[in-house]
Amino acid sequence: MSEGPVAAGAGPAHDVAVVGLGYVGLPTALALHATGRRVLGIDVDPARLTAIGKRRVDLLPADLLRLDQALADRSAFELTDEPARLADAATVLICVPTPVDPQLVPDLRILRRACETVVAHAVPGQVLVLTSTSYVGTTRELLAEPLAARGLRPGVDVFVAFSPERIDPGNERPQALVPRVVGGVTPECRDRATAALRGYGPTLHEVSSADTAEMTKLLENTFRAVNIAFANEIAEASRAFGLDVQEVIEAAATKPFGFMPFYPGPGVGGHCIPCDPHYLLWQLRGARTPAPVIEHAMTALAGRPRLVVDRIRTLLADTGVPLRAARVLVLGVAYKPDVEDLRESPALEIMEHLRSAGATVAYHDPHVPRLPLASGTAHSVPHPDTAPADLVLVHTLHRATDVGWLDRHPLVLDATYRLAPAPGRFRL
Repeated sequence: MSEGPVAAGAGPAHDVAVVGLGYVGLPTALALHATGRRVLGIDVDPARLTAIGKRRVDLLPADLLRLDQALADRSAFELTDEPARLADAATVLICVPTPVDPQLVPDLRILRRACETVVAHAVPGQVLVLTSTSYVGTTRELLAEPLAARGLRPGVDVFVAFSPERIDPGNERPQALVPRVVGGVTPECRDRATAALRGYGPTLHEVSSADTAEMTKLLENTFRAVNIAFANEIAEASRAFGLDVQEVIEAAATKPFGFMPFYPGPGVGGHCIPCDPHYLLWQLRGARTPAPVIEHAMTALAGRPRLVVDRIRTLLADTGVPLRAARVLVLGVAYKPDVEDLRESPALEIMEHLRSAGATVAYHDPHVPRLPLASGTAHSVPHPDTAPADLVLVHTLHRATDVGWLDRHPLVLDATYRLAPAPGRFRL
């Protein structure tokens, strides 16, 4: 791949094609364009392409500026829903979601379709890089082997690798400062992928195989899941002893070695922590390999929203208000601060359980004006300080959220553990 634009007729029309323009693909495409690459963005959803073209997307201010610059650069940034255009690119990055189904089994439909499309339109000389988190062996099974069946030999005719995405929604750290891991199906595949990605990140860490790179990504997110579950347990232990868990964690974090702080909360959201470890567990079950620590952590995280509801029920009962007659206001429903991302947000399950128990539930979130729930659509109340509520659940604290009025509310459950202690204010 060239490090900058190439004159027309001097090779492929695009330096890189990005398949899937969601929470990972769009920032990736913009970061690549910012390095001087000619980028082709491909998404099968015309509505998504329209939203991008109208700048109606959930991006940080820096990426919104990059989007403006990219959309104005028609010679080096193009959007399409035509998969056949993949043949116009020197490198293809696959950036599609890898969720789990309601039974926590990997849902590979989107990934399989994307890989089938890339394989169908692959041409000799291309570098094909999967970035979506999946089980160990995915790159070989869904790309390398089908390509070989087409007569395109990985490492000779085409070059196949895995380089896991490391996007952190809401984090202003530029992607250009985040190292990337690269593993190829063959050594030549790895070398070609490294050359194609050079300049996109400060460090490209090469590993011996695509399988190793896939396992690296699973380790990263499973590590976070296990430690968040552990932090939740420490929070409950601290409450039992009458201690401030935030003070405990901050004190432990002063140790310059052997400790990394993780913080408790109402649960986990996004597609990394709630979903990715289940790809590992699913594969380990097939191999009859036990993973009790991971299993327990994921079970504990899945049960966290119900624990929030139980805590709400207890606090209300202590004031003489049954949950079936209570009014609950949820402050913040996005899965993390300063984004509008609702994927796997604990707030969704918490609100459904509260409604099922008979409570009247409202919410306020400036990033999420409309909230689709199984029990009916809800809309953000404009002034939470005047909304009638027997209890306020602090679920997500956006930087712009005014919390001063909470000092005047008689009953607040802080599931973020970030608010200062005050009368009438409780933690999980």
